[in-house]
Amino acid sequence: MGGELLLASLGGCFASNLYAAIAARNADVQDVRITVEGDLAESPARYEAIRMHVTASCPDAEQLAKLVTMSERACIVANTLKGSVALDVTSSTVN
Repeated sequence: MGGELLLASLGGCFASNLYAAIAARNADVQDVRITVEGDLAESPARYEAIRMHVTASCPDAEQLAKLVTMSERACIVANTLKGSVALDVTSSTVN
């Protein structure tokens, strides 16, 4: 469905920016997982809110949060959606 593709494109665009940021800094970040979910509104059908959460194995939670913020700012899809939908991006580390 088109709505699911929208969420997938957001996750893919964000992921490519995140992996580039990790590689550019030789950051010790592994096992990255990104989940994207949205809340549907009716009339007209659309997403009224989208949440993206990143988990990764990383000894420095602040570094991961910084990488996530940088990736969100660089993501074309996220920047496009921010004008019309509540977009929330969070992160957490796992060991």
